[in-house]
Parts: sequence; C-alpha cells; structure tokens
Amino acid sequence: MKPLAPHPQRGAALLAAMLTVALVATFAAGALWQQWKSIEVEGAERQRAQARWLLTGALDWARVILREDARSGDATMPTDHLAEPWAVPLQEARLSSFLAALPDGTRNTVEDDKLAQQVLLSGAVVDLQGRLNVTNLLQGEQLDAKSVLAFERLFDALGVAPAELSLLTQGLLAAQKKNANSPLMPQQPSQLSGLGLSPISLQTLNPHIAVLPERTKVNLNTASVQVLYASIPGLSLSDAQRLVQQRERQHWASLDAFQKVLGRTVTLSDTHSVNTRFFEVTGRLRMPQTVIQERSLVQRDASDLKVVWRHTSSLQ
Repeated sequence: MKPLAPHPQRGAALLAAMLTVALVATFAAGALWQQWKSIEVEGAERQRAQARWLLTGALDWARVILREDARSGDATMPTDHLAEPWAVPLQEARLSSFLAALPDGTRNTVEDDKLAQQVLLSGAVVDLQGRLNVTNLLQGEQLDAKSVLAFERLFDALGVAPAELSLLTQGLLAAQKKNANSPLMPQQPSQLSGLGLSPISLQTLNPHIAVLPERTKVNLNTASVQVLYASIPGLSLSDAQRLVQQRERQHWASLDAFQKVLGRTVTLSDTHSVNTRFFEVTGRLRMPQTVIQERSLVQRDASDLKVVWRHTSSLQ
C-alpha cells in the first residue's frame, strides 16, 4: 500500500483545488454577467430605436395636421387660432390603440402587442409665435428698442429681475460678434441660461418666450395674457385678460378686427399678426422603464413644412 502524503502536501493540494474551483466560478460568473449585460444593452437599443420611430410618427402626424390646416384656410388671409385641430393636444393613450393592425391588415406579433400595451403615447403642437421671440431683441448688430421694452414689461409682469434682462441682452450682443470668446447664439430657451438667466427665471419665462431662427410677429390669436400685455403699448393686464376672454368666444380674422375690440388705434402691422409660421411639436412616450420626449421646431410656409431642429431627451 502506498503511504499517504504528508499533511502539508495534502493541505496544499486541497487549497489548489479550492482556488481552481473559485477561479472557474469567477470566470463563469463573469461570462454570465457579460452575457446578461449584452442582452440588456441590446434590449435597450432596440427600445430606443422603436421609440425614435414612434416619435417620428408623432412628428409626421403633427405635420399632416398643420399642412391640412394651411390648405383648408384662406390663402389670402391666413388665420391661426386655438380652436383649430392642431391646437388640440393628443392625450396620453396606449400605443395598442394606434397599432391595432398593420396597414396591410395583418396583426402585430405577440411581442409587439405586449409592448404596445405597456407604452403610452401623447403629443401636442404649440404656436411659438404666441410668445415673445428672443431673436427680436436684436436688430442687426444692435438692440431693438421696441422689443427690449416688450421684454421689460414681460419680466415685470412675471416678477423676473430686470438685471437678468440686461444680462440676456448683453449676452446676445456678445454672441452676435461671433469671435472666439463669444457665447453661442441660442437656438432654444433652455440655452438662455448660458446668457445670464437663472434656472428659476427661465422656468417662469418659458411658457411666454421662444427662440426662433428669424424675427417674427406675435400672433394675437394665441398669445397669453402676459404676452399681449407686454407687446401692445399702453395695454393693462386687466385689458389683456378681457381680450383673451373675448378671444375664446371668437378669434380675430384680421388686425382691424382686433383693433375694433381693443377700442383704440395702435400701429401693430410691424409687430403683430393673426397667423403663424413656427410651431413646436412635442411627442412623449411613457415606457415601462423610462419616459422619452422629443421636441421639434417646425416651420410652415403656406403648405410647405420643414423641421428646423429636433431634440430628444430621457426624462427618467
């Protein structure tokens, strides 16, 4: 009979075996982790790709509505107001209600139907010319006095410090110079924080201001009480509230119709209108693990529409 190995050798062999098992287990766990991670990444990428396609569909839906609105109106006297179909938001609804069947009549797969039951889609179209346009503050390389006055009245009505308007205008003038040290010219209101607006002020101003690629007129049919007050010289907040209440019963088909209700003559042809060229389209998908939102700036000239920019963000 072969004698047993000494105790130290048997202990070393047992330790080596245990280390080998631990090493193999570590490799196996690592491989499983990598596999699980790859599956999760692939699933997330697939979900994001689906979300992009769905949000593109929401944008196309809005563009069709805006195009049809332009075609159905009077081309010689176009009018946009809040009683039109584009102004009705798409309330949150299950995706399954939109994808009950494919265009060729075939049903979706079981997997698609399950996802469609879990995903909620909503959207809205907003008239950005119902707001004060930050771009109007500049007239060439100088500040536009009338626009600055309108923004001063808006800041006052909303309780935003005048010093922040001064920072904003100086920032715009600096961005206009386009040198190496200049800030970038903003394209969206969220970017105005880089020109001096605080987050709280920006949140307060956001429903009433826009940043558009060119100078624009204020649409009297869609402007808020504060924007009407700020943009029309001599108008009080109470009068602006009265005008909005009257507008809910009947929109204004022309500037003359508005001035009749106003009760006095004010030169508005250079600063106001009753129609719009720039709209913001928002599409939102609420999915099991995240909420994805896409905002798009759409420019409409007659029945011709183009997307100026698109911005997608994850809200959680």
